Amino acid sequence: QVQLVESGGGSVQAGGSLRLSCAASGYSYSSYCVGWFRQAPGTEREGVARIASFGATTYANSVKGRFTISKDNAKNTLYLQMNSLKPEDTAMYYCAAGLRVRTFCADSDFAYWGQGTQVTVSS
Repeated sequence: QVQLVESGGGSVQAGGSLRLSCAASGYSYSSYCVGWFRQAPGTEREGVARIASFGATTYANSVKGRFTISKDNAKNTLYLQMNSLKPEDTAMYYCAAGLRVRTFCADSDFAYWGQGTQVTVSS
């Protein structure tokens, strides 16, 4: 059974930083699409960052230059380093993982989801 568990969320002031982690069990991060999504109240879920099967990373325009996605295959953990946080980054953040080898990861490629960790950025 695949389980993704996020941690690292919290409340910070604008300009601050947080590092999210997502530990996987029953799943290996080494081969497939993995990524982070977020959803604020009243909005649709948004893809924040993703890593494709061969290491290519993509970011939402709103977070480019501020967020960095990475993974540690040995620890089976996915990370999202978030710097220069803004109030508009406030949302529930979810990690997600796929089951297909892809050079580019579409939203539909993600099959497993964590339960989320809340990030709140105050001005």
